[in-house]
Amino acid sequence: MAIETSTGPVNAGFLNTDWNPRDLPAGASTRNVVLRTADGAATSGSLYLPAGKRPDVVVCVMHPREFMACHYLIPDIVAAGCAAWSQGARSVGNDLRLEHEIALHDVAAGMRFLREQGYTHIVLLGNSGGAGLYSLYAQQSALPGAQRFARTPGGKRTGLEELDMPGVQGMVLVGPHPGQGALLMNCIDPSVADENDALSVTPDLDPLDPANGYRPKGQARYAPDFVARYRAAQQARVERLDALARGMIAARQQAREQVKTGADTSAGRRRQAAHTPVLTVWRTDADLRCLDLEMDPSDRHPGSLWGKDPYASNYGAVGFARFCTPESWLSTWSGLSSNAALARTAPAIVQPTLLIEYTGDQACFPADVRAINDAIAARDKQHLRIRGDHHGRALQDGEEPGRYRAGRELAAWLQAHFL
Repeated sequence: MAIETSTGPVNAGFLNTDWNPRDLPAGASTRNVVLRTADGAATSGSLYLPAGKRPDVVVCVMHPREFMACHYLIPDIVAAGCAAWSQGARSVGNDLRLEHEIALHDVAAGMRFLREQGYTHIVLLGNSGGAGLYSLYAQQSALPGAQRFARTPGGKRTGLEELDMPGVQGMVLVGPHPGQGALLMNCIDPSVADENDALSVTPDLDPLDPANGYRPKGQARYAPDFVARYRAAQQARVERLDALARGMIAARQQAREQVKTGADTSAGRRRQAAHTPVLTVWRTDADLRCLDLEMDPSDRHPGSLWGKDPYASNYGAVGFARFCTPESWLSTWSGLSSNAALARTAPAIVQPTLLIEYTGDQACFPADVRAINDAIAARDKQHLRIRGDHHGRALQDGEEPGRYRAGRELAAWLQAHFL
């Protein structure tokens, strides 16, 4: 799926791989590392070092689903005199089975490596969906093992009780949405009448029906009563999907128990015990704020992260949560069940915090950012608003990309707090 920008169409995936034309500062070095997590998985990372004496401060960049090795802020971090650590989760490029509680093992492996390297100040930089993962890590790492999540929302043991989770000294949130489940709660299409029929529509909830207020190119105007019904129906759809996911898990667990105890060892039961079902969740790009620019107004352009044409982005094959296991749905994409929601985790952030909001963001809206900032418990926190889209690109031809100013502000904040 392509996104149209002032500089032309770009792919919606791997949008943090374009730090050019700014390269790493002269003399910087890169070390690629493969790590083994406490639960036996493999994860990788890249450590970027400035020239000269190795710093004591390292800034970490990670996303549970995206590739971040060439994140656009890494040159600014290194130029500021800090090391940068970019880590890939086990689920990069394939979030079919992503569970945030399990992904914390990946984060912890990286934090232990950095501690072993002698870094005394670790700063987590959560960009977009990385904010949800890193905020969950900050919350869980600050708790005694017995108080951490023992199980995922789908019932799997997390192994967090005994996990070595080094603490962190600072937090940076860049273009953070309120958590992937909370994000999806706002953009899932509640007019789907039948989960088994991607084209089924409940007319009085259809966001693309002119009778409900739709007009193209950001000119939609939705009445308050429609918005209220729409939001309630979005929650109801998530509730139905939660119930479906839990039912799938329960059926498989029952089959496994019967096979294990010998109560039923038939071939059919064995197949059911071994099978992992997958949810196909259609039409997940229908946030009214992307269509009606007067709702929570900002500098954003019409359309969403996935494109300008709401029919193509909402009915197409590519989108949030399109294919996922029931466990992944509950842990990552459910706005009701996911633990990785900043409304739940931000109150645990007490470290010095920098929050950077892009004013043309099509995924993180002004009210969302204010709520995140208000929820952060840190006394030392700074909220900056910078012109740019979700990825810090320029909103108009001829403008400086917002990511450049974000890099300067980040460097100044790091130097003031840690150098």
